[in-house]
Amino acid sequence: MKALVFHGPGQKALEDRPEPTIAKPTDAIVRITKTTICGTDLHILKGDVPKVRPGTTLGHEGVGVIEAVGNAVSNFMIGDLVLISCISSCGKCEFCRRQMYSHCTTGGWLLGHLIDGTQAEKVLIPHADSSLYHMPAGADEEALVMLSDILPTGFECGILNGKLKPGQSVAIVGAGPVGLAALMTAQFYAPAQIIVIDLDDNRLEVAKQFGATDLVNSAAGNSVEQVMALTINHGVDVSIEAVGLPATFAICESIVGAGGTIANIGVHGTKVDLHLERLWSHNITLTTGLVNTYTTPMLLSTVASKRLEPKKLVTHRFTLDRIMDAYTTFSDAVHSRALKVVISNEGA
Repeated sequence: MKALVFHGPGQKALEDRPEPTIAKPTDAIVRITKTTICGTDLHILKGDVPKVRPGTTLGHEGVGVIEAVGNAVSNFMIGDLVLISCISSCGKCEFCRRQMYSHCTTGGWLLGHLIDGTQAEKVLIPHADSSLYHMPAGADEEALVMLSDILPTGFECGILNGKLKPGQSVAIVGAGPVGLAALMTAQFYAPAQIIVIDLDDNRLEVAKQFGATDLVNSAAGNSVEQVMALTINHGVDVSIEAVGLPATFAICESIVGAGGTIANIGVHGTKVDLHLERLWSHNITLTTGLVNTYTTPMLLSTVASKRLEPKKLVTHRFTLDRIMDAYTTFSDAVHSRALKVVISNEGA
């Protein structure tokens, strides 16, 4: 089968790989119909995620059809259409009982990280019963791919960790796909002000279309001053870091108001400075973490009822044999204006 294989920082190739086979009774094999590329995949290629070994198939998002199941799988059968969660969970360990599925003792972020992922014709899914979701009848596959990772990530790590409440102000630093996912789900809580900060005017315009009340272009280096002016020098109740850079984290520190929360989503490949000399008396909360995907069932229902339309994040479409072009397009978003790219398995 064809698969996109990581060969070390800056190196990847579409190659023929052996098809996966059932290894444990709780496994399933899914034939991928649609997958996508995540900003985290770009971080892997930059060398920011050293646990990913050369030879690993990339990707942790997708939908598909079950082709085989282990004899202990009871919730799914061959032929079922399924959504793949980016987090694998046993559902039984101490962390899973606390809904901290990203810390599952035999799961967590495995796909495209510690084991082969979804940017392939087929993928092995560990702990299938608690790591897959039935696709609703008539569901749009492209919309559901957004539920593998970015929608629950933006919602859980940004909005829920940020403890956003109705009538509050929130600033989202980074208008990439995850930042926009946070913007879309922030509106569940009717904030009074949603400020989106980015360098790219195109992405800021998209953010406006998605519901941002205020836009700040940070190219001039005065984004903090702009946000403080928008908040009458109070700062925001919730500042969300959705990029993963020292500069964007510094903005979040500078714009959070007294008693507010900094919610980090971005994948950081280098250290950042925590300015406790300013923040020690500011009564702030700082949250970090991987997505746990405990909100996926709720988000599935919201998408099925058309109350949330994540398909609006899809800007480009490719077939698996053109996945290298898809990476070029996704990684050059300034010129391509890409948000999410959907990659289809032509033979699926």
